[in-house]
Amino acid sequence: MALTQRTLEAFRAFVETGSVNGAADRLLRTPAQVSRLLSALEDELGFSVLTRHGRRLRLTREGKDFYAETERVMQAFDDAERRADQIRRGRKEHLRILVAPFISHAVINQSLAQVMERHPQMTAQIDARVRLDIDLWVGQETFDLGIAPLPIKAGAFEVEPFLELPMMVAMHPDHPLAAQKTVTFQDFIARPIVSTHARSLLGQHLESLCKQYGERLDVRIEARNGVIACQMAGLNLGCCLADPFVALSSGVESLVLRPFEPRGILSYGFLYPSWSSRTKIVTEVADEIRASTARLAATL
Repeated sequence: MALTQRTLEAFRAFVETGSVNGAADRLLRTPAQVSRLLSALEDELGFSVLTRHGRRLRLTREGKDFYAETERVMQAFDDAERRADQIRRGRKEHLRILVAPFISHAVINQSLAQVMERHPQMTAQIDARVRLDIDLWVGQETFDLGIAPLPIKAGAFEVEPFLELPMMVAMHPDHPLAAQKTVTFQDFIARPIVSTHARSLLGQHLESLCKQYGERLDVRIEARNGVIACQMAGLNLGCCLADPFVALSSGVESLVLRPFEPRGILSYGFLYPSWSSRTKIVTEVADEIRASTARLAATL
């Protein structure tokens, strides 16, 4: 039996609201109607997505796996509906940007604002995806322009490097290392630090240096992303090795950035889907981002 949009909508609403009653309120249906749609979905699938625990319904393991696919499909449908509405309103220039999180403020916002000021009818959508999952999301999602740290595995997209940045040490103005023009690895390991994810490019650089010099880091706080690491550093809880774009997007106004030695390089690239042609508006936004980030990098 073929899947239907109505049953998928009911399933999505149930997961997002946590109950049949919540799903009914969202879909403007009765709880009995939602229950029937969920039962119909299980008939369509041929397996159970829900199981009862006492008086509550919960997702089965299969239901959790299927929901991830459901959300992707329904998001694509939402995007199609939104785009159709924009076309009806005469807004034909639409741009969807996929970006690694925590760099939008430093990399995209001002550039996009400049282009949209020149094109009043233009619309845009910005979606952030975790950097460690980049290889996955660029292969599954529809986008016009991706912006991500490099390297990235080859896929159905063209990669165009546009900027290289040095890794920098972020810290509070009162931190002892803030008085130095450059922070060396030996300076760094002599102080408590805020670490980022070991799989990140920053974490890999530090791990390589530790192995090279036979040293260990004095980790005071482990942060799973660069923004949190910079925010903790901004509270003077330790210094951290940072992507300067992430540091500038962290919201910590008084953060001090210093060059780090031995130097580590962060490369950024544009990702263009190979299955679609590059429009003039995509090129214009990319050129604006390239110019603005180059100016920003020159101030670091």
